[in-house]
Amino acid sequence: MPISPEILIGSLVAEDYRAAAIFQQKGIDFCCGGQRTLAQVCEKQGLDVSQLIAELEQALASPESKPSDFRQWPLDQLTRHIEQTHHRYVEETIPVLKQFLAKLVQVHGKTHPELVEIQTLFFGAADELTTHMKKEEFILFPFIRKMAAAQENQERLAPPVFGSVHHPIGMMEAEHAHEGERFRQIAHLSQQYTAPEDACATYRATYATLQEFEANLHQHIHLENNILFPQAIALETALLAG
Repeated sequence: MPISPEILIGSLVAEDYRAAAIFQQKGIDFCCGGQRTLAQVCEKQGLDVSQLIAELEQALASPESKPSDFRQWPLDQLTRHIEQTHHRYVEETIPVLKQFLAKLVQVHGKTHPELVEIQTLFFGAADELTTHMKKEEFILFPFIRKMAAAQENQERLAPPVFGSVHHPIGMMEAEHAHEGERFRQIAHLSQQYTAPEDACATYRATYATLQEFEANLHQHIHLENNILFPQAIALETALLAG
């Protein structure tokens, strides 16, 4: 989307919430100071307006592409895709949402007490998802890649210390279910991420980012529960039988 130096930063965030992350990185107040233009902000903060516009346009670009059939991907490639796409997204987005929610609770918590509960739920999700992803990255995914290598090289598979891939997969699926329920509560409390009429730019950006976070989590869980995990179980069974 074309962005001019005269666009109001609050209007830009309202039109596409992804702009909020760029402004956050630059220390630009797009909430209370949302009625300033990009040119005014850049002049005050000594930023290159052309460079800022280029970064915004890149962040807001959404190139079309055909969806991948992940069922046809080798399992080692799929684990790396999950790490690089979904795990990194979670790691990068959690600090942004924590800052947004802290600001909302401070400014709007008394008039919108549901924000306090949403913050508590998200902070719990942030902590548990961080631990969850590390268990995948350091325990489960390396074993899946080990199985993929054994299959490719026609090698014998040594049983893992956890006995069977069923055990960590069962734990991951239970944790997925817990986070799914937690985000259902967040969606309910936020009226399906519908900001109230008195919402500022930060408020709207927070709800939009929470909604994106949930959508990303849904795809993340789908790739694991419905594709990666069943194929990993089948591969382990075949390798041990062979």
